Amino acid sequence: MNDRYDSGYDGDQQYEIVGYDDYGRPIYQQVPPPQQAYQQQQQTQPGQQSYDPYGQQTPQTQGYEGYGYDPYTTGQQQPVPSYDPYGAGNPATGYDPYGQAASSGQQPRVAEQAPPSVPTPRTAPAAQAARIPQQGGPVEDGTPQAQGAPQAQGERDYSTQQFAFVEEPTGDSEDVIDWLNFTENRTERREEAKRRTRGRFIALVVVLALVAVGGAGYLWYAGKLPGTSSSATKAGGATGAAAQKRDVVVVHLHNTGKGGTSTVLLVDNTTTKQGATVLLPNSLALTDDNGSTTTLAKSVDDDGSSGTRDALDTVLGTDIEGTWRLDTPYLQNLVELVGNIDIDTNADVPDPDAKKKGTAPLVRKGEGQTLSGRMAVAYATYRASGETQDAQLERFGQVMQGVLRKLSSDSQAATVTVQTLAQILDPSLTDKDLGSFLARLADLAKGGDYKTALLPVQGDGTLSAQASSTIVKTVLGGTAKSPDSDAAVRVAVQNATGDKGNTEKARVVLLNGGFTFVEAGTAGSARATSQVTYTDAADKENATEAAKTLGLPATSVKKGTAASNADVSVILGQDFKGGS
Repeated sequence: MNDRYDSGYDGDQQYEIVGYDDYGRPIYQQVPPPQQAYQQQQQTQPGQQSYDPYGQQTPQTQGYEGYGYDPYTTGQQQPVPSYDPYGAGNPATGYDPYGQAASSGQQPRVAEQAPPSVPTPRTAPAAQAARIPQQGGPVEDGTPQAQGAPQAQGERDYSTQQFAFVEEPTGDSEDVIDWLNFTENRTERREEAKRRTRGRFIALVVVLALVAVGGAGYLWYAGKLPGTSSSATKAGGATGAAAQKRDVVVVHLHNTGKGGTSTVLLVDNTTTKQGATVLLPNSLALTDDNGSTTTLAKSVDDDGSSGTRDALDTVLGTDIEGTWRLDTPYLQNLVELVGNIDIDTNADVPDPDAKKKGTAPLVRKGEGQTLSGRMAVAYATYRASGETQDAQLERFGQVMQGVLRKLSSDSQAATVTVQTLAQILDPSLTDKDLGSFLARLADLAKGGDYKTALLPVQGDGTLSAQASSTIVKTVLGGTAKSPDSDAAVRVAVQNATGDKGNTEKARVVLLNGGFTFVEAGTAGSARATSQVTYTDAADKENATEAAKTLGLPATSVKKGTAASNADVSVILGQDFKGGS
């Protein structure tokens, strides 16, 4: 780089300020030594102009310095001296503003007189500024101007050194931006990879958990889990049933047209989330308040809802919460309120109001039949010639399940439906309780967790062993009932003596002894000795007391399987003598 001209690096070279440019920066010019100025003057021949390195004409002048006009001598205009705007002190001129010639002891020479000339006015001082040595001109079209070349008037002379303070853009900033982008992209890729890995890990854990749960569920269903084998189920079946909670409501359908009643139990197992309708035949044997044997149909007519409910609790070992009396007109209104029902009918039902034979049936046999309220009542109460009451009872169960599938699962909406019927309910069951109960059953019926089962009853009205092991224990949970401390012990008696009269004798003896008699029917064959069994160890004393009351030896008492609806089971043999 060129050195600054004011740094003093050239030794003898001296510079002086001759002015300032448009930006307020000083303009320098070189001051030649006196000896050099004198030599230049001697070399200049008369009639010739001195060399102007900046290309300016310097006319020869004599006489008065400044202007070539002397008003006091000849009256003629003198030649105009050469104009040196930078004060270079040219000895060829008569103008020495700095007195360099005087300091050297020499008289300045006056050039020969030349024809007068008119000085050219200088209106652009910036254009006349002297060029500094070793300082290039302005760059035009990428080509620097030669040093010392004349410059057009009105143009400003800019040099590269004058703008040295301006920072030129470099590629460093772009490199930094590229590096930041690269770093940011690499960080984002790492974070994205971490997120994908974490998501895959979570998905794997979920899949493994689902597989584990599904496998455990299959093993449980297949009975292959430890503690869930068939033997364990048999041993702990009673305990499992006792731990389940059930809500039970008995429904009595009264046929106001032809007479007669039909009874079903609506069961909501809140533990297993299962619902059921248990059909109770009218021939089911019950014990009334006086201890005498009666049937379900007679109990409904004679004892009413309260007495029948207590008798059913005694026989089935259940805890019925309330009674819903549903007459046929209310059943018709209920079906119409839910918007008709769709069921699979199993018989053609004639129109009960038809007066002519050969009239088209009111209800046709087939799948997916839509029944109105009147059609539903006719189908629920229909019993063909030669059919048992069980067939009619099954049709009533179909209608009840169809109503539950169409009933709202919302408790409030179901309660409004019950209230719209405007029927008088039993004091044991309010509108709100019945509505909430039916709503829960409706939800189970819509989800497929609902079934209808018929309670098998023997010809004499007693429960068979099949009924005790399936319906009573599994569906109704007969062993789940926990009687009060002062409640009478239930004793189920099966007559195996060969004499039907012994059943009545045993009933009277047990009632007089403070027990509750439960008839278990008659055995198919007689046996010689009697047997008294109990299931829970807490009932051993009750079994021993029942055997003593019946006049049976203490050796007949054994731990075994009692009836599901009784605390103690007794099989009367031929050794029974009619009690003590």
